[in-house]
Amino acid sequence: MATDIVPLDQLRDRPGALLGLDLGTKTIGIAICDVRRSLVTPVAVIRRTKFTRDAESLLRLARERAAVGFVLGLPLNMDGSEGPRAQSTRAFARHFARLADMPIVLFDERLSTVEAADVLTRSGVPARKQGELIDAAAAAVILEDALKALERV
Repeated sequence: MATDIVPLDQLRDRPGALLGLDLGTKTIGIAICDVRRSLVTPVAVIRRTKFTRDAESLLRLARERAAVGFVLGLPLNMDGSEGPRAQSTRAFARHFARLADMPIVLFDERLSTVEAADVLTRSGVPARKQGELIDAAAAAVILEDALKALERV
C-alpha cells in the first residue's frame, strides 16, 4: 500500500484528479483539480489533530474524489533553503507515503499564501473572512502552479 514521494513529472503518466495540500501547523488546506487538470477548486480546510486522523481524512477525501495523487506544498525560504517548516512537511510526507496508495509530490509553495490572499481580496472577500478560506485557497494556488509546471516538463 505504501507509495513514494516522486518528482512532479511522474504525475504526467497518471491521468486523473489531483489533490493539492497546504500543510499548516494547525490546519491543512485542500484543493482539487478536475480529471483533465484544467480547473482547480478549493475544497476544504481540516483542523489538524493527530497524524493518523489527519492522514485518514486526507485519504478518505482522495477516495471520495477519485484522486490519483497528492501535491503537497513545500514551504521553502525565499532563498530556496529549507527551514523547520519545510523539514516538518518532508517528515509529514514521508509518514503519509507509508499510508497512501498514490504518489505524493512536494512542490515549492513560496508566496502561495500571499497569492491566495490577493485572489480572495480581488474576489471581494473581506479580510476578516479570509482566515477561514486562506488555507484552501493557498492549496489551490499550489496545485495550479504545479499543474502549470507539469505542462512545461
